[in-house]
Amino acid sequence: MPVWIDTHCHLDAPEFAPDVDAVRARATQAGVARCVIPAVEVRTFDAARLLARRFGDGYALGIHPLYVGRAADDALSQLDAALTAHAGDPHLVAVGEIGLDYFVPELTTGPLRERQDRFYREQLRLARQHGLPVILHVRRSVDQILKGLRQFEPPGGIAHAFNGSRQQADILAAMGFKLGFGGATTYERATRLRALAAELPLGTMVMETDAPDIPPHWLYTTAEGRAAGQPQGRNEPGELPRIAQTVAGLRGMPLDELAAATSSNAVAVLPRLAGLLPGHGVSRH
Repeated sequence: MPVWIDTHCHLDAPEFAPDVDAVRARATQAGVARCVIPAVEVRTFDAARLLARRFGDGYALGIHPLYVGRAADDALSQLDAALTAHAGDPHLVAVGEIGLDYFVPELTTGPLRERQDRFYREQLRLARQHGLPVILHVRRSVDQILKGLRQFEPPGGIAHAFNGSRQQADILAAMGFKLGFGGATTYERATRLRALAAELPLGTMVMETDAPDIPPHWLYTTAEGRAAGQPQGRNEPGELPRIAQTVAGLRGMPLDELAAATSSNAVAVLPRLAGLLPGHGVSRH
């Protein structure tokens, strides 16, 4: 069975609270050897860390742009302290989820835009200071993301759920970043994204689910369906191999080759993952 790494999976999300053990077990059964659990705000740092250690997974610590508005004034200091306190934890693989979101209207102007810009820059600085790669949230913000990366030069990372241009993808790849592909590639209307998934050099790609978010098309409930009372489908890390089948089909390549390449890419860009893979003997406790 192919071995997969889900490089972006929010196992600490409330949606998974009732059955997280079963969710992770289904992923293992599907061939997902490791997940990376990115925290989104200070109050979730411990949950992400404890789940990662429980399941043998990796985790990242950071403050998501959608949460900077409610972050405490000392949140960046708390992040610095947490990165220092857990510097020796082999499960800590990155700073994230950090980035910029210019899709949500209230984040695009005024004090909130300035605040998310400042949080992004300061978290890049912390990543460089602590020698950790970054997991980036990039939504309608690629040029500003690139500006920050050029200024602070963190040690690589992943552009999560990337949906920019081919030129932007090439620039990120040249800077040592991998690009995350997940459930959005399963939608036929996502023509630009599917073209990227088909055409980018294999060495630039990693796989992800963003579970419980970005469900593949077979889990998606339309607005009409939701209005009629149907719940939105919950994405899970165990969906990764089926999502990857779409990517492998777009590229015209065997599924096991995609698994081997994307897992190798994930370890290359998040080096601490290597010590967490089966057979390396890192304790889960």
